[in-house]
Amino acid sequence: MLPRWELSLYLLASLGFHFYSFYEVYKTSREHEEQLDQEFDLAIGTLLGGFKKDQTDFEWSFWMEWGKQRLVWLLLGHLAVSQMANQIARKHRPWFLTAYGMWACWCVLGTPGTAMIFLHAVISFCVAQFRSLFLSWLCSLLLLSTLRLQDVEEIKRGWYKTENEYYLLQFTLTVRCLYYTSFSLEFCWQQLPCGRTFYSLPWMMAYVFYYPVFHNGPILSFPEFIGQMRQPEQCPLRLSLPVLARGLGRLFVCWCLAELMVHLMYMHAFYGSAPLLGAVSCWTLGGLALAQVLFFYVKYLVLFGIPALLMRLDGLTPPPLPRCVSTMFSFTGMWRDRACNPGMCPDQELNYDLLVHRLTLNY
Repeated sequence: MLPRWELSLYLLASLGFHFYSFYEVYKTSREHEEQLDQEFDLAIGTLLGGFKKDQTDFEWSFWMEWGKQRLVWLLLGHLAVSQMANQIARKHRPWFLTAYGMWACWCVLGTPGTAMIFLHAVISFCVAQFRSLFLSWLCSLLLLSTLRLQDVEEIKRGWYKTENEYYLLQFTLTVRCLYYTSFSLEFCWQQLPCGRTFYSLPWMMAYVFYYPVFHNGPILSFPEFIGQMRQPEQCPLRLSLPVLARGLGRLFVCWCLAELMVHLMYMHAFYGSAPLLGAVSCWTLGGLALAQVLFFYVKYLVLFGIPALLMRLDGLTPPPLPRCVSTMFSFTGMWRDRACNPGMCPDQELNYDLLVHRLTLNY
């Protein structure tokens, strides 16, 4: 361990670099606000009066818009159904949650979208009955490839009135692909007759339609889901309220921080303007890069933190949230799991589910 005075010195120097870099980005954003507004159509901000908002980060704008419309209310509905089922019929709670997940899916994606997700899951389940890893992987890749077929895309666009509804279906199908792939692979690895009871179509649907992680993750493997969902003892209601209050407080702070960043620093708009990037100072360039990765970190504290909180209230252990890049010497550690295998240090255990999640969404 380094001496405390040396650690304090490094902390002060790091904070100084951070704040000065952000100040340079803020000052440059104010100087070029009109030019960026004309080029990227900055939105009228609601959090800070008088400041416009950079909305060029599609992922943040997309999920915030859907959250305000329906998703927050549907997630609150899941919380209410889960807690009531836990108090009234604990043994049948998975089936209450499955029914609610299907209903919530129908509310936002309609009958065609729900039928599409159900069809993909049934096809994957049928292929898994051959107990072939090759066929399971091939089936998942073929189902995933249908998302990029132009004719199929046009059909799915015809189901909805807006592009955002179509994109929500696309995002949901990619994340669901990871879930039914996990079920299929685990089914192939099982030795008959052990474990066959829970590797059935109803349990697969309970896993696929678990709503907190339905649209955007994070990813929980099928054995973890089954093992934790079937635990006889769940978190009592009197203990759930403090967990909910602390979780909502953290989420609110992270959301405010992310909104402050897009109101005060237009880093995403700057990346779309090559002339401006060539004209700014080196301090501003460094601040833009730092602000970009830190916004990515804070963004996923919110996007993954909301379903992670609901999973904890359901008695499940969610995957660890991403780690702050300012505390790491290598960016690859951002998506690594803190729950490591015995004998392995934290930087040696890679959470492949999160990595595959991002690659799948990019695909």
